[in-house]
Amino acid sequence: MRNLKFDANGLITTVVQDANTKDVLMVAWMNAESLQKTIATGQTWFWSRSRGELWHKGATSGHTQKVVEIRSDCDGDTLLVLVEPRGPACHTGQVSCFFRELRD
Repeated sequence: MRNLKFDANGLITTVVQDANTKDVLMVAWMNAESLQKTIATGQTWFWSRSRGELWHKGATSGHTQKVVEIRSDCDGDTLLVLVEPRGPACHTGQVSCFFRELRD
């Protein structure tokens, strides 16, 4: 973790990708504590900027994410978390949060 660059708010952008399909499931933010909990438990934990608290993905819905691997980008300011999802990633029920296509 010493090579990671957290922003001024202590957060790092985190991209979550399905380890099998390679679909990007969601983007969230981690702080040092949520990253440590993710490593310790093998499930994803994030920092909610709107609620100002840690959240365990799937704690309410049951749609947890089993961590397969965690990588950082070359600059150390973004994480890629490869997971085996247990249910949809998006709060709307969609498999991925990226289901909306932008059109002109």
